[in-house]
Amino acid sequence: MAKKQYAVIGMGRFGTSVAKELSSMGFDVLAIDASEQRIQEIASMVTHAVSADSTDEEALRALGIRNFDVVVVAIGEDIQSSILTTLILKDLGVPAIIVKAKNELHGKVLNKIGADKVIFPERDMGLRVAHHLVSPNILDYIDLSDDYSIMEMLATGDLVGHNLIELDIRARFGCNVMAIRRDADMNISPSPDDRIEEGDILIIVGHKNNLTKMELAYPK
Repeated sequence: MAKKQYAVIGMGRFGTSVAKELSSMGFDVLAIDASEQRIQEIASMVTHAVSADSTDEEALRALGIRNFDVVVVAIGEDIQSSILTTLILKDLGVPAIIVKAKNELHGKVLNKIGADKVIFPERDMGLRVAHHLVSPNILDYIDLSDDYSIMEMLATGDLVGHNLIELDIRARFGCNVMAIRRDADMNISPSPDDRIEEGDILIIVGHKNNLTKMELAYPK
């Protein structure tokens, strides 16, 4: 099976991070940015790095952008360029287009013009930081929709030493424990008799309001 090929457009902090991580995982990565300086800085870390205007359809066509499996549009402040680039990629027939959005309105426009996935790195990081500040045992927090999320909670205090029947999380909080991670082992769909140990990580899904109730009930 051929390795997936990725292109990342926009070498700001987010785009650079994505490009470097994909490259470190062994994928072919094309980095694109209008700035020669940014391209020089990333060139040694990716497969190819090119200075080009992503709003120029002919420039993207010449780069063979349609041959890439996934294109990440990580353009930061210039919303107009982000939207135009996405439109061009769609017209060129790129199989999967992932776009960074600056705000909710920007995200709605990107969805309407055909972005396959819209991400909000600043908003999502803000969510994670806020939840970690309130409850230091919340390791991660991921939105699934406007109403539902998944959180990773470190088992400490009153959680430890009890099984899922005793904790009765579903009845008390309306949340479901999807999995329990213990060191390198992942217990998918744990049984009600599984006992929680110090340092376990619970992967919990539920309505945002219910998750908040649970995290406040078990502060570190």
